[in-house]
Amino acid sequence: MNRPVVLSIAGLDPSGGAGIVADIKTIAALGCFPAAALTSITFQNTTGVFGVEHQTANTLRAQVEPIVQDLDVAAAKTGMLPTAEIVAEVARLFAQSGLPAPVVDPVVVATSGDVLIDDAAFRILKTELFPLARVVTPNIPEAEKLTGLSIVTEEDMRRAAQAIQLMGARAVLVKGGHRSIGGQALDILLGEDGIFTEFQTEYIDVGEVHGSGCTLSAAIAAGLGKGLKLEEAVAVAKKYVTDAIRSAPRIGHGARPL
Repeated sequence: MNRPVVLSIAGLDPSGGAGIVADIKTIAALGCFPAAALTSITFQNTTGVFGVEHQTANTLRAQVEPIVQDLDVAAAKTGMLPTAEIVAEVARLFAQSGLPAPVVDPVVVATSGDVLIDDAAFRILKTELFPLARVVTPNIPEAEKLTGLSIVTEEDMRRAAQAIQLMGARAVLVKGGHRSIGGQALDILLGEDGIFTEFQTEYIDVGEVHGSGCTLSAAIAAGLGKGLKLEEAVAVAKKYVTDAIRSAPRIGHGARPL
């Protein structure tokens, strides 16, 4: 039986914890067929990022076009989009090539604190790619940077989701896993109908983990590729990531990969 094809457009973490390797592992584990296009080659491990070599718009398009011409892409996601040139090209690809509306993970800062996107790219991400997204999935630090709001409470998360939706996103999932709110890991989805849905699990403290945002967005894309509704895809992805955090291995000397 054919598996739905899910395309990830993201950066490479050679240590395998985050980025496109995490996406590929997740997409395959959830019963879909992964396809991938690289936006940047990072030089990193579990302890930090030591350098990057970004792709050009031309090399990115040259990766994506053959995939689109040959494969029936059922769902897509984006991760690290480091430069304005790359963000603009990704927006053009989704606007012009018939790809499904992507899950946009607005990767800004690595777990280690290293910045993964420049200011010009960040502005274009909001104005050109968010309006094309099926859902935007910021964590709390990313949502704070996007909106300028301080996010401490559940109500703050809701306000941030509304502010991001006003940027053009159809739906917004604000992920609260970076902080325990009442002993719970709370994610809040604002649907395109304006209705909020809460996804709540036990907060699992295993120390810093690496690649949870990549894994969650890839899992949502896999669910959408299998025909799930957005709320269903988020619920499946949330459980998958929670289980992965619970069993996150101690590999390397830094944050735990999933």
